[in-house]
Amino acid sequence: MAIDYWIGAGVLIATAATDAAYVMFTSSVVAKRPMAAANWSGIWYMLSSFAVISYTNNWIYVGFAIVGSWIGAYLTLKYFHREPSHPPAPLRPSA
Repeated sequence: MAIDYWIGAGVLIATAATDAAYVMFTSSVVAKRPMAAANWSGIWYMLSSFAVISYTNNWIYVGFAIVGSWIGAYLTLKYFHREPSHPPAPLRPSA
């Protein structure tokens, strides 16, 4: 099996961006921002399509997808994570 390193790099970048979009989508859902959540959801699916189409023809590209996914989640949480704008509501005591 021949590996095209340009496709591998594309899969890595696409999955990194996909995971970053997923993190931003989840953050928007938790913050109850429907417009942002919908936008991030569309971006998430658009980006994931490249990776899926690319690595389904050759299983070796799954490795690139795994690495890209890890990079995307890590960098997004490390550098782009924003604190909530308001503190969470206090927990009610159990009855």
